[in-house]
Amino acid sequence: MAEVLAHRGCAVCVLASGDPFFHGVGSLLSRHVSCAETLAVPAPSAFSLAAARLLWPLPQTILLSLCGRSLDFIRPHLHPGARILILTSDHDAPAKLARLLCDIGFGLSRVTVLESLAGPRERMRSSPANSFDIEAIDPLNTVAIEVAEEDGARILPRAAGLADELFEHDGQITKREIRALTLSALAPRRGELLWDVGAGCGSVAIEWLLADVSLSAIAIERRSDRVARIRRNAAAFGVPNLSLIEGSAPAALEGLASPDAVFIGGGATTPGMIDAAQSALRPAGRLIVNAVALETEIVLLKYQSQWGGSLTRIAISRAGPIGGEDARMTGWRPAMPVQQWTWVKR
Repeated sequence: MAEVLAHRGCAVCVLASGDPFFHGVGSLLSRHVSCAETLAVPAPSAFSLAAARLLWPLPQTILLSLCGRSLDFIRPHLHPGARILILTSDHDAPAKLARLLCDIGFGLSRVTVLESLAGPRERMRSSPANSFDIEAIDPLNTVAIEVAEEDGARILPRAAGLADELFEHDGQITKREIRALTLSALAPRRGELLWDVGAGCGSVAIEWLLADVSLSAIAIERRSDRVARIRRNAAAFGVPNLSLIEGSAPAALEGLASPDAVFIGGGATTPGMIDAAQSALRPAGRLIVNAVALETEIVLLKYQSQWGGSLTRIAISRAGPIGGEDARMTGWRPAMPVQQWTWVKR
């Protein structure tokens, strides 16, 4: 990029392959040069060419670029009946995608490899993922997937409050119903950054990222085993871009980018924790603190009386058998109530 910009004022031609304005060099150039000094001459994109070959309507097709990116980004889009077009970066990617589909219960999906589109070596070959046998693939390829699920496929619903069983955790997890209400209170908006402090298994940060591709999040966790677990969960949910900080807050918060929202799921009683979060928040930023222990509730009452905001008490009960192993009756078993403080920085 420096070499191109060094010729500013001269007539410079940049020849780009692929789709330069879809995770390509065009997007990078646009950060440095204005449209007033640029003439872009587009060719049909790989997506348009692939859709034309397959007769797929683009508005109903998921478009992804996995060039130089983790294949895990496909995971949130794997829903039965979905059609996905993927830009890849090498000849091995189609086989790797087929293996990933098989590993998480989508082996029945049809994988079509479209090579060297609009060129003299163009060809199109298809195979089910669970018997993928396409070889000698041109590095310049686009992959089309028609998603079909098997029993037990890992399908990630679009709603907040994903099932606890989908996460790997050691019991340190914001439970499903509480998590849905927490995400609602955090109110993610396009392009925003979340701090998930005392992240546990990372469930809140992961669901924040799933809400929109423009969002970013930093999970702060002091235990190394939990940091490793968060990393595995992030990959399994298709958000490997989750940033991880291993360390104890509030010291671990120093130097991080200013957040638009902060969630404190643990450690709110640590001296200086809430103050650090309030100070770091951008204007109109949201701070959400969940409390289960009475000691934490006392802290939240103090801050709410001083700073305002709203307090909500969340009580969940689940039906379960009563009367021993041979029970034939069902009753309500209450979970520990959660007190939630929501505060917006003015």
